[in-house]
Amino acid sequence: MVLQREMEAGLDGEFASLAASWLRSEAYESLVELNGQCLELLAEQSLVHPAQGNLLLRQVGELWRALDPSARKRAAACPYLLVDAGFSDSKRWRWADGQHINEVEPAPYSSFFTVPRAASVARQVFIYAWHLARTQSAATRLLLGMPVQCTNLISACTLPQIHELAERHPEWLKPRWPARVKVWRELLLAAASGEGVALERARMHGLQLLAADSRNATILSAGGTP
Repeated sequence: MVLQREMEAGLDGEFASLAASWLRSEAYESLVELNGQCLELLAEQSLVHPAQGNLLLRQVGELWRALDPSARKRAAACPYLLVDAGFSDSKRWRWADGQHINEVEPAPYSSFFTVPRAASVARQVFIYAWHLARTQSAATRLLLGMPVQCTNLISACTLPQIHELAERHPEWLKPRWPARVKVWRELLLAAASGEGVALERARMHGLQLLAADSRNATILSAGGTP
């Protein structure tokens, strides 16, 4: 596969190894299913005043809505989660330390998703991240762009705490790379066409960005400058 070969050339060894092993994992099916729900949510959100939405909604919303079931499944089959909930932001996760005494509760972030279904999807994303952090912590860097510090913080939460966070902060849920319209267009057009090489290159591009994001978040969490 093109993706398999280019992993070795375009990603650091650890990240490439994780990606290759994850694509053979049974748990990959859960990721694809969750990504499918996220794509449906994105398509639904794009119908709400699309002309007044942000740049990503205006320029990519039609592509989200136009995906047929087969194309949506191809787009969902990325080896990483297509949405984010601040998984590289240790400040917001330190607040969930048990009794909330070491950090001030994060102020509400602006919401990308406003449709009613967003709360349910946010809850599934939070629980997925928590479960992954607890059971396959090494994969959180690949799938979620999560540095080790955030993985440790999330895995230390209890299930009721994760439910509480999801209920209180659904606004944390956003598309991954909301400012990178070109990345989304590349993925969605490749998924719509079904052209294998273009689709694998789009997935590879996403992996490279996620590796860079994870690396920068790790540096920042250690007090450095990316």
